[in-house]
Amino acid sequence: MPDLIKVIADTLGPLMPARFRSDTPVVPVMRFSGVIGAAVPLRPGLSLASTAKMIERAFTTRNARAVALIINSPGGSPAQSHLIFQRIRQLSAEKKLPVLAFIEDVGASGGYMLACSADEIVADPYSIVGSIGVVSGSFGFEKLIDKLGIERRLYTSGERKAMLDPFLPEKPEDVKRLKAIQKDIHERFIVLVKERRGAKLNGADKTLFSGEFWTATNALDLGLIDNIGDLRSFLRARYGDKVRTPLIAAEKSFWARRIPGMGKMEIGRGLADEAISALEERAIWSRYGL
Repeated sequence: MPDLIKVIADTLGPLMPARFRSDTPVVPVMRFSGVIGAAVPLRPGLSLASTAKMIERAFTTRNARAVALIINSPGGSPAQSHLIFQRIRQLSAEKKLPVLAFIEDVGASGGYMLACSADEIVADPYSIVGSIGVVSGSFGFEKLIDKLGIERRLYTSGERKAMLDPFLPEKPEDVKRLKAIQKDIHERFIVLVKERRGAKLNGADKTLFSGEFWTATNALDLGLIDNIGDLRSFLRARYGDKVRTPLIAAEKSFWARRIPGMGKMEIGRGLADEAISALEERAIWSRYGL
C-alpha cells in the first residue's frame, strides 16, 4: 500500500499547484520593521506580543526548508529585542529549521540582536549594521520651569524613585547608577553576540562593541554578517528558482483598528501620543543618518 501511495503521489505531483507539492522548497518570510518596544495605542512597535503569532506560523509552514527574517530596525527596547530573539531560537531548535536574516536599511542595536537570532546574516551593500551598545536619552527642564515661575512638586516613597526626573536637577549619583545599568545590559549584549557569531567575529572587542555602526562591506570584514546580497537572489541561489517565499504577516493590534464609541478626549490623547511617539521614533532613526 505505501508503494501504491508513492506511485500515485509521483504521478499526480507534477499536476498539482506548486504550493501543494512537497518537492517545492518553501522559505516563509517574516518582516521586522520599526522601533522595538516603543509603542502607543495607535502606533504599535515591535514586541513579542505583536510578533509571537507571526513567528509561530512561520515555523509551522508546510514544507519549510528554512525561515527568513527581513530586518529593518534601529533598535529600541533591550528586553523586547531579547524576547523576540529567544522565541525565534527556541522554535528554530524545536522545528530543526535554519534561520536566515536579511538586513535592509538598518540592523542596528536591538535590530542587530534580532539578526543574531539567525544562523546566517545577509545585508544589502548600503545597509547600516552594528551599534552594539546601550543608549538612554532625556531632557532637563528644571531651568525652564524656574524661568516660567513653575514650582515642581513631587512626592515619593523610596529615595531613588524620582531618579533622573527631567524637571529636577541632575544628580551625579543618579547618572552613575544609570551607567551601571547600561553597563550590565551592554555586557549581556556582548555575550549574546559572541555566542551567536563565535569565531566569525574578526575585530577587537573595543571596536566591535563600542556602539559604532558600519556599512555592510565593513560589517562583513568584521564578521558581523555573512554575506552581501538580497533575499530573492540569495534564496534562489540556495534553494532553486522555484523556491516559494510566502510572507507571514503580523496581525494588526486591537488598537490599530478603529474603535467604535471612542470619545473626542480619547482620540485627542491618542493623537498626542502618536505625535510624541513619531518624534521619538524619528530621533532613533536619525542616529543612523536616515
